[in-house]
Amino acid sequence: MNAPTTEQAAMTEELERIVAAARDSLTDEMVARLACTATDAMDLVDRVNRTGLSSAIPALAEMVNNGDLDRLAKLARVYGSAEDALTDEMVGRMAETVAESMSLLDRANRGGAGRLVEMLAHLESSGSLERIAAALPRLSERLDMLEGMLAAFDTAAAESARAPRATGGVGGLWSMMRDPDNQDALRYLINLGKAMRSGGKRA
Repeated sequence: MNAPTTEQAAMTEELERIVAAARDSLTDEMVARLACTATDAMDLVDRVNRTGLSSAIPALAEMVNNGDLDRLAKLARVYGSAEDALTDEMVGRMAETVAESMSLLDRANRGGAGRLVEMLAHLESSGSLERIAAALPRLSERLDMLEGMLAAFDTAAAESARAPRATGGVGGLWSMMRDPDNQDALRYLINLGKAMRSGGKRA
């Protein structure tokens, strides 16, 4: 009966010595810091409870497990780096670009861009837009041909102005018609006249 009582007394005495040693080793500054830390911890716990942050802990834990929180941190670092890299001049140019873009959209809307979009939608639904797109290459070729014809007219006019005046008469006409190039040119003009009379339709 006396042995357990003696052991308890020894343990109690040992605990008292540990507490006394801890009390002697703690300075007033350490006690103040411990008290401040405990106060901050209690205030933090109170704010967490009042704001309902405890309900977000499972979601945060899932983000940590999935790696989403790490990706968000990297994205925040990228955004911070981009923000640090932007100078006042770059920000001014970006703001000017945005303002000009908004002005362009406003002018397009006031200029009837909406109606143009409706017309394009109608052409697309009716199949006309596809036909126009298919005809554009041929139209480009015709424009090149027309440009060549205009250049040929200019060249012919310049050569006619430099050439001496025709002598006239049947002899001059006969001499001109004996030239194969003149015969080819006359044949081309005849074919052109026939095509124009038939409306450009091929036989």
